[in-house]
Amino acid sequence: MKIVENIGFIGGGRMAEALIKGIIQAGLVAAEQICVVDPVAERCSFLHEQYGVNASGRNDFVLKAEIIILAVKPQIMGTVLADIKDKVDKGHLFISIAAGITLSFLEKGLAGTDSRVVRVMPNTPALVLAGASGLSPGKDATAPDMDIAKGIFDAVGQSVVTAETYLDAVTGLSGSGPAYVFSFIEALIDAGLKVGLARNDAETLALQTVYGSVKLAMENKEHPATLRAMVTSPGGTTIAALHKMEKAGFQGIIMDAVEAATIRSRELGNLL
Repeated sequence: MKIVENIGFIGGGRMAEALIKGIIQAGLVAAEQICVVDPVAERCSFLHEQYGVNASGRNDFVLKAEIIILAVKPQIMGTVLADIKDKVDKGHLFISIAAGITLSFLEKGLAGTDSRVVRVMPNTPALVLAGASGLSPGKDATAPDMDIAKGIFDAVGQSVVTAETYLDAVTGLSGSGPAYVFSFIEALIDAGLKVGLARNDAETLALQTVYGSVKLAMENKEHPATLRAMVTSPGGTTIAALHKMEKAGFQGIIMDAVEAATIRSRELGNLL
C-alpha cells in the first residue's frame, strides 16, 4: 500500500518517531512528504537529521498535510485542537494516539471543520516495528480513511479495527501488555539465577525462549493450548512446573491484570 498524501505529526516523541521510521521503511510516503512539529528544537533537529523529515516548532507547519497524527500528551490535546481549529478544513484526516482522548473529545474540539477523526491505541513495541494497535473510526471517517490509518499502523506491527467501546480493553491487553511480558521475562531470568545459571546465560535463554515461543505461535497458527501440549510429556518436568503455576492461579492473575488495566483506562478516560 502506498499513501500519496503528505503526513504531518503534532508531537515528535518516541511513538511518533517509531511511526515515522515505519512509514518510511514501508514506502508509504517519502521522508520529504513528512512534517513534524515539536516544541523542543533539539528534537526537531534530530528527527530531520536522522530521518530526513521536515520539522518545526509551529503547529500550523503541519496543516499542509492531508493526514495529521496527533501524538501529544493527553493533557494538552485541548490546547492543540484550539490552536489549529481555525486552520483546518474537510480535507484533513486526524489520527490520534493520545491515551484516553475519546473520539467525541476530538470531534468536539474540531467541530465545524468537517475533518475526519480516527483514534488509535498503539503500544511500545512499535519502536521496533513490532507493535500491536487498535483503531476506531470517528463518525465521519470513511473506509478509505480507515485503510490509510491501518496501513500506517501495520507498517509498525499489526493492527485491528474495533469499536471505540473496546479501546479500553485494547489498552488493558496490548497497550499495557508489554509490561506484563517484561515482568514475566524478568521472573524467568531471576528463576534461572535461583537454580544456578549465570546472569548472562539466564538472560540469553529467557529472551530467546520468549521470542522463539511467540514466533512459533505466530507462524504455526495452532492454539496456544496445542503448542503447550507439544512441550508437556506425561510425568515430565514441564507438567510439574505447570502444576505449580496452576496452583498459584497464573492464568487468573493475568486475566485480573488485563481487567484491572481496562477498568483503569476507562476511569482515566472519564476524568478528561
